Amino acid sequence: MTKHEHRNVFSRRSVLLGGGALVVSIGAALPLDTLMAIDAAQAQGAKPPLTPDQLSSYIAVGADGHVSAYFGKMDMGHGLHVAIGQMVAEELDVPFKSVTVVMGDTGTSVNQGGASGSTGIQLGGKQLRAAAAEARRVLVEMAAAHLSLPADKLSVSDGVVHGGDGKRVSYAELIGGRYFNVTLDWNKKYGNPLYAPGKAKPKSPSAYKIVGQPIKREDVAPKVFAQADFVTDIKVAGMMHARMVRPSVAGAVPVKVDEASIKDIAGAKVVWDKGFLAVVAEKEWDAIKASRALKVEWSQPQPAFPEQAKLYDHIRMTPARKREVEKHNGDVDAAFAKAAKIIEADYEWPFQSHASMGPACALVEIKDGKVTCWSGTQKSHFVQQGLAATLNVPVDAVRVIWTPGPGSYGRNDADDAAMDAAVLAKAVGRPVRVQYMRDQGTGWDPKGPASTHRARAALDASGKMIAYDFLSKGFSRVDVNTNGSKPWDTLAGQTTGVALKSGDGFGTPAESYAVENKRLAWETIPPLLDRASPLRTSHLRDPVGPQIHFASESFIDEVAAAANADPIEFRLRHLTDARDIAVIKAAAERAKWDTRPSPRRGQTGNKLSGRGIAYAQRSGTRVAIIAEVEVERSSGRIWARKMTVAHDCGQIINPDGLVKCIEGNIVQGISRTLLEQVAFDRKTVTSVDWVTYPILDITETPGEIDVVLVNHPEIAPSGAGEPSSRPIAAAIANAVFDATGVRIRRVPLTPEQVKAALTQAI
Repeated sequence: MTKHEHRNVFSRRSVLLGGGALVVSIGAALPLDTLMAIDAAQAQGAKPPLTPDQLSSYIAVGADGHVSAYFGKMDMGHGLHVAIGQMVAEELDVPFKSVTVVMGDTGTSVNQGGASGSTGIQLGGKQLRAAAAEARRVLVEMAAAHLSLPADKLSVSDGVVHGGDGKRVSYAELIGGRYFNVTLDWNKKYGNPLYAPGKAKPKSPSAYKIVGQPIKREDVAPKVFAQADFVTDIKVAGMMHARMVRPSVAGAVPVKVDEASIKDIAGAKVVWDKGFLAVVAEKEWDAIKASRALKVEWSQPQPAFPEQAKLYDHIRMTPARKREVEKHNGDVDAAFAKAAKIIEADYEWPFQSHASMGPACALVEIKDGKVTCWSGTQKSHFVQQGLAATLNVPVDAVRVIWTPGPGSYGRNDADDAAMDAAVLAKAVGRPVRVQYMRDQGTGWDPKGPASTHRARAALDASGKMIAYDFLSKGFSRVDVNTNGSKPWDTLAGQTTGVALKSGDGFGTPAESYAVENKRLAWETIPPLLDRASPLRTSHLRDPVGPQIHFASESFIDEVAAAANADPIEFRLRHLTDARDIAVIKAAAERAKWDTRPSPRRGQTGNKLSGRGIAYAQRSGTRVAIIAEVEVERSSGRIWARKMTVAHDCGQIINPDGLVKCIEGNIVQGISRTLLEQVAFDRKTVTSVDWVTYPILDITETPGEIDVVLVNHPEIAPSGAGEPSSRPIAAAIANAVFDATGVRIRRVPLTPEQVKAALTQAI
């Protein structure tokens, strides 16, 4: 058995039996000597089910006292497992290094929603904290029975329960290698909302010793030095390698496949089902050669896409499939009718790719009626459901083992790779490893939706904003859903002809501007191609948040300029939420904000400098960003020289991990602002690599990212994986306006746009 194959037999039992102890059932009310006397046959059958209402579904203590925390989410690069380990260690009173967080394996964890909505700590951590607190309560009661002392007279440190008279017993002695058998108060929900507390109340923040500490990650060096396994490294005996064959024209399907064209490639075979086309081979290079050599006659559909230059006209002119007004107070139309001054602006945001560091890979093995999948997905429990539906097998016959992949940031190509591998494994009767190529990873991943945004504000004679009207219109954030749980949301399902169910969703600005007459709405339009489209749209990091707030926070600056007001002073005049106000003031103080209206006057020379502010809320988190930019007049090049970020996500679990998470948001957000857009022609997507889809390189990153953490130990933690992505584009655009006096309303803010605007202004 190879090292990688060993993953196939990992189980909760193997963890618990690390010291050779018998697996028995542990209940809260029974003393240890009674439990140890349970009949062995009964004990072996007493493992609680892997269900959300069982404490054993979240916490286990091994024979050596080491704690395993089973987490139905996963870490997509932020070091989330460190923070979760801190929360568990804190509540159990064990050393941090005594906790291992086992993530995203459907065989060892319940469905907590996967990596989704920056809820890893906010919701996933909340559950693990409650479970750990309950485990401590149970263990202390067991210790009380063992030591013949009242539970309220006992204390715990480093996994050892102490009595006042010197008596002591360790967690390992109490339960090591055996299961809890404690029922929790589950809210009967799966995914992100799942919550199942016990009787115990978690600690007060004032008692924390581990939570709040800047504990460093230990997984970075092994990744950098190629000592850690990625999903691309997994191998099982007898597996075949596969490559998908995609059409060069979107919407085309194979009408004739010449299998003889690959007859000279050893072991190469074709798998063809309607629009689904792939090749498999014993060796990976042979699969690559076969995919290139295979002769295919494709259907000739009419071009599905508009000219790229006409994309935003298409969005504006296409009738909305759905409209939703999320906020409406006052009489907006009447207020505009009596306004002393009206400001209007339109903003545009392109399709964007996840452009993960590498294309997706997945391995599926079907053996003895059981399905095992190794995937870098964000949502392994949903992939489990998708595989069951695709293969027509029970969900409990499928196990998905999350294995670190190339990154994700939402719904990238990982789930599609898993479903493709499943179809192929079933077709050839052997394990199949699917590895997409670079052009497929960038060209065929679900895209972040393109959109337009129209904003209007009405001012009275004093410059007060008396009405605000904001409308986003674009492609849906859930044309294909956020996960691969339904075949109609995957390329495998769509190419094999399943009925389609495109969804509708967008969003509105998240802020607390008090305007007497206010309307925030969105509209979605149908996809350009309804089936197997390289421009199908779904979630990309902070789904539709950056584009909405690029428009709304750029527009607030435009209104401030029209009122001849300082951008921060104007915001503070209208904001009502105390935490929003505090986070903006924190950023301004740290950045030494120069209070004055924009733009900056009197600059000469080739390099112009400016500062800009933007802020947003996201699911309880508040972020304010001040961008300081340099704009090169001759070329139009923008450099985000310094980014000051004030971040309030309530209680901070690990400040070191939080700062690094924010820095990652900033770098990617700058890339999306200045460089990233999917190129396409009438027939297909033409962004297929790093040349045709450039991203920010190390020479273009900020000289400084200064992070101000606003800690609220008394407020439950909210998310950090996405909120600081939200205000970046507007902060930079507002800084460019401050530097140049010209307003750029289309992302990416390319040098060509800036230079043209400067030339026109002259």
